[in-house]
Amino acid sequence: MAVRQKAVATLMRALRKETSKPHNQQRLPSLRRAFSLYDQVNLIDNVPEDQLRFQGYTDEGFTVNGVSYEGGVLCVGNLITSWSPKKFSDITVDSLSMFQIVRPIPEIFILGCGRNIQLVNPELRRFIRSTGMKLEALDSRNASSTYNILNEEGRIVAAALLPYGVTS
Repeated sequence: MAVRQKAVATLMRALRKETSKPHNQQRLPSLRRAFSLYDQVNLIDNVPEDQLRFQGYTDEGFTVNGVSYEGGVLCVGNLITSWSPKKFSDITVDSLSMFQIVRPIPEIFILGCGRNIQLVNPELRRFIRSTGMKLEALDSRNASSTYNILNEEGRIVAAALLPYGVTS
C-alpha cells in the first residue's frame, strides 16, 4: 500500500510541475516512471533512439524525438508523417485510407481529437473496425502519451493526432 501511495504522490508532483509551465509548450508526463515499483528504475531512459517518442505538444503541433511538427501527424509503429486534416470534421475514411494497405495491421488505432474528445462518425468507426484495428478516441495530449506507452511496450500501434489547439 505504501508503494501505491508513493507512486500517486510522485504522479501528483509531476502533474503540478506540468501545470505550472506556460501553455504554449508543455511536456508530457511519464506515467511509467510514476507507477514504477522501484524508484531507482527509470524505463524511459532505455527507449531506443529509433523509437518514436512524443516529448511535448503545443496548440499548433507536437515535438517527437526532438523534432517539431506543425499540424496533425500520423504515426504507425516508428514511422511518422504529416497529416492533412485541420479540424475534427475533416477526418474521413479517405484521410485514413492508408490503413487499407498497412501491414502488419496495428492492433490499436489512437485518434487524437484535439483539445476535447469527440464522438467518432459511425462510418469512420466502421472503416477502422473493418481494417482489424481497435479504436481509442482521446484528446491529443492523452493520445500522444498513450501512444508512447503502447509503443514502448512493443505493441503494434497507430495514431492520427490533431494539434491540441483544435477545439471543433
